[in-house]
Order: sequence, then C-alpha cells, then structure tokens
Amino acid sequence: MKYQVSMAMAFTLAGSLAVQAACPDYQTPQQAPAAPQPAKKSFRHFGSKLLSGLYAPWHMVHDSMVAAGQSATLVGKFDYDALLHKDLEDERVHVYLFGSNMREWEYLGSQLTDSDGKISLPLGPRPIGEYRVRMVVEGDGSAVEGFLSVVERGRDTILFDIDGTLTINDFEAYADYAGLKTAAAFYYAPQMVQAYQQKGYQIIYLTARPYWVTRDAREWFGKQHLLAWHYRSNPYADGPIPPNTEQHKTDYVRYLRDTVGLNIVRAYGNALTDIAAYGNGGIAKADTWIIGQHAGKSGTQAIGSDYAWHFSSVVASTPPAACQR
Repeated sequence: MKYQVSMAMAFTLAGSLAVQAACPDYQTPQQAPAAPQPAKKSFRHFGSKLLSGLYAPWHMVHDSMVAAGQSATLVGKFDYDALLHKDLEDERVHVYLFGSNMREWEYLGSQLTDSDGKISLPLGPRPIGEYRVRMVVEGDGSAVEGFLSVVERGRDTILFDIDGTLTINDFEAYADYAGLKTAAAFYYAPQMVQAYQQKGYQIIYLTARPYWVTRDAREWFGKQHLLAWHYRSNPYADGPIPPNTEQHKTDYVRYLRDTVGLNIVRAYGNALTDIAAYGNGGIAKADTWIIGQHAGKSGTQAIGSDYAWHFSSVVASTPPAACQR
C-alpha cells in the first residue's frame, strides 16, 4: 500500500511538472545571445548588388506554429524597398534558430531564394518551446527575424485580430506603413494582451494584413510593449486590401484547432469577417468578443468603446491558463 501511494504521488507530481513545463516560454527568445552573422560574400548576380545598393531591405519571416512531434517549415521572403518590393532572386540566405532550452544560436543551413524571393526550409520536430528564427542575406548581411512556436495539444490560447480590434480602426495600419503616424491602440488594449500573457495563455495575432507589412506590425508591437509573435498575416501580395479575408482567417483558425490542437478559449475581432471566420473555424459565439459597430451581432459578446471595463472585469476575472493551475 505504501508503495502504491508513493507511486501515485510520483505520478501526480510528474503530471504537475509536465503541466507547468507546458506554459509558453516567452522569455528565452527575448534574451538571445549576440546575433550570428555569416561571412559576407559577394552577391551571385550583379543585379542583386545594384538592388541592395539602391534600396532598403524589406524582408520578412512567416511565423510558424506546430504541435509537438510535427515538423515545421520556415519560410522567408526577401525583397527591397517599401513600395517596389523588388524580389531578391537566386541569392543565398543563411538561417539560424534560438529558443527554449538553448544557450546558443543553432545554424540550420542555407538556401537560394527562388524567383519570388523566397526560401522554404524544412525543420524536423523540435521540443516544445518558443524559438526565434533569424535569416541573413549573404550578399549584404541584411537580416530579418521571425518566430517558431512548438506547442502541446490542448494549450489554452487567446486569439486577436489587430486592425480595428487592437488599433482604433481598420486604416491605422496604412498610415503607420506610410510613416505618417504610429497606429493608435484602443484604450487598455495593450494591457489586456499583456494580462493574458501573464496568465500563461498562448497569444496569437491573426490579421488580414498582407504579408509585406509584417515589419511595421512587429515594430508596432514593440512600441506597445507587446510580444511580437505569433503573428499570422495574409500571404496575398497583389494589393493593400486582400479580397479573401474571411477564408484566410477561417482556414487558419481551423489549422490551429484541428492540426495544432490549440484550445482557443477566447477570440477578439471587430468585423463581420471576424465573426464569420471564427464561427466557421469552430469558435463558440460565447467566446467571441467583438468591439465596434458590429459588437454583439450574431450572438457574439459585445465590448464597449474601449477595453477599460472589459479589462477590469472580464479579463481580470479570467482564471490562469491550465499550465499555471
């Protein structure tokens, strides 16, 4: 009997430790050692050298999220100039990784960009954790970073739209992109996101923004003292307002729930496309919170003119994520 009790206590303790270890590791990626830089070599093509000399780099990395045991693919896009977005073709890019339970950057190898200025690097299963991805162009040393999240199934998650949800309207992003102003956040929106983070929830930003404004989005997160990841933009590239917003968001919500296995306990939005996409993705209306003119529509939960009351009542009373219990 004593042995059985001891074993039961051991299993309980092990289970408890396993749960605690499953909380998102937001600290390690933010405490990375000095950034690695490969030896600089000449561009493979004269046109690339000319491009690099004339225009500023406008590279981006697509954040990736997979479940434990799944393989990830790290995708980077390399172009120059905020307006032209001239692709960097057939040039070598080096890739590095740093994150949970790591002390140094790991070199993952290199690839040549394709005709769209992209690289796509397969990565085998990694331990549960949060990782920083760094990609460096060999020809001029320009670099860009993104993130990889490896999560356990069932992790409690909060999902946010950005424009008109965290920012005060849908057009703030373009003024930000044009350098006219910093997009204004709703009152208490940043504090709300921070509170969920501190309670141990996985944070996800799902936006209709085209991928080429990713740099501005990450800069905006920094100005608001928010995590810069996990950020999922629309891969559509042919205009400032992608036409497939609802399908883009529906597909990604389904991926997060069905393939990654996340438990999305609350989702925030402002648009009819948010309401439809969250519903089509399987998020209950009771867990869908909408701000703005569509608040409360289709059975969703209404938020007032800002997040002050919501923060002090709903968010404050929300229990910690399962990993902290």
